[in-house]
Amino acid sequence: MERGKFRFDIGRFGPFAALFVLVVISSFASPYFLQTRNILNILRQVSYTGIIALGMTFVIISGGIDLSVGSLTALAGGVMILVLNALGAGWPAILAALGVGILIGVVSGALTGVLVTRMRIAPFIVTLGTMAIYRSLALYISGAGEFRSQSRIFPEIGMGMWMGVPVPVWVFFLLAVFFALLLNWTRFGRHICAIGSNERVAEYSAIRVNIVRSMAYVICGITVAISSFLLAARLNSVSSTNIGVSFELDAIAAVIIGGTAMTGGSGSISGTLVGAVILGIVNNMLNMLGVSPYLQGTVKGIVIIIAVLIQHKRKDSR
Repeated sequence: MERGKFRFDIGRFGPFAALFVLVVISSFASPYFLQTRNILNILRQVSYTGIIALGMTFVIISGGIDLSVGSLTALAGGVMILVLNALGAGWPAILAALGVGILIGVVSGALTGVLVTRMRIAPFIVTLGTMAIYRSLALYISGAGEFRSQSRIFPEIGMGMWMGVPVPVWVFFLLAVFFALLLNWTRFGRHICAIGSNERVAEYSAIRVNIVRSMAYVICGITVAISSFLLAARLNSVSSTNIGVSFELDAIAAVIIGGTAMTGGSGSISGTLVGAVILGIVNNMLNMLGVSPYLQGTVKGIVIIIAVLIQHKRKDSR
């Protein structure tokens, strides 16, 4: 019994231990790593995909996957800038643009949820299709070009600081706290885990499986819209061809590294947050050590494979 408990604790706190070891190694590898400016830069960089990863956590725990988040980032961001330019440059226009972006995220998530639950199409196939659709729409609307904001206030949001910390980082951590409470302390969170563990048993337990799984995709869509808004604000533009590329890989990687089971049923928001930071530190150290950016994807892929292998080993040992 004690032995099983020890293994459980290792599995639960593994991402935190990995983060600690990585920070120690990085601090010795580069004298600049622990500088405040570098730490804030890492957190700012990971906040965009990290926010999406928070929503992806619900999807994966429920037993699904969403490959469309990168393309949706481009579409939602582009439309938000169009709305912003059409309504003016003030705060009412910015809030309206954010509202439209969130609406796009909600509709996208609801559409995916309906296709997965009602039509019984595999999540991989559905989101692979919507990934192509959203990117295509973004390219068509922009003429394969760039959506550029005309507002002078808008960039202050993306580049702004509060108490010395970038605004996107604050949004990332506040959303992490909110979603952690939603997952761990609400009936919805318990139902998400139950569905991911065994959908049929969840149905027998009177859980509204279709609605709960659809809500997971809606939450993911909302986080994509928020991330797209912050990223568009930082750049004051959205490239229909480049923005959001590989975001789905980064988000899924953060969730897996954070300890969420790819088979669904278990996971944590705190683990996802740590997973996102781990990826950011790895990228940062590769840059500092002069490793070619073309090899960063290789390192990221290796990290993902190792994380999945650890999950399987832990599952087999139980």
